[in-house]
Amino acid sequence: MTPYLQLHTTVAHRDDAERLARAALGEQLAACVQIAGPVHSWYHWKGALQNAEEYTLTFKTRKDLLDALIDLLRRQHPYEVPEILATPVLEGGATYLAWLEQELLPAGNLRKRTKRLWPTVPR
Repeated sequence: MTPYLQLHTTVAHRDDAERLARAALGEQLAACVQIAGPVHSWYHWKGALQNAEEYTLTFKTRKDLLDALIDLLRRQHPYEVPEILATPVLEGGATYLAWLEQELLPAGNLRKRTKRLWPTVPR
């Protein structure tokens, strides 16, 4: 398994997607952010079946940057309960992974965080 992962979230508007992408890239918490959509989402919300057009964002990052990236998304995301899901990258092309590493904040350069702004799920 590699030290990399992909983090996924969705937003209702393309300008919000671009704003979140620029913020993560600006802090070097992601090497690449892909924006796809609109996609059609169906879900239950506050007791009712809902559907909406959304944009999906996929952030390419490294495990040690995950907490900082989630913190950034929680602070800037427009949704009350945003989808924030991380998927490990098991394998990848050597040249792509080298590029990914080069574009991310160097390991050990992350500011210390004093508290988490989201709940920890017990394992």
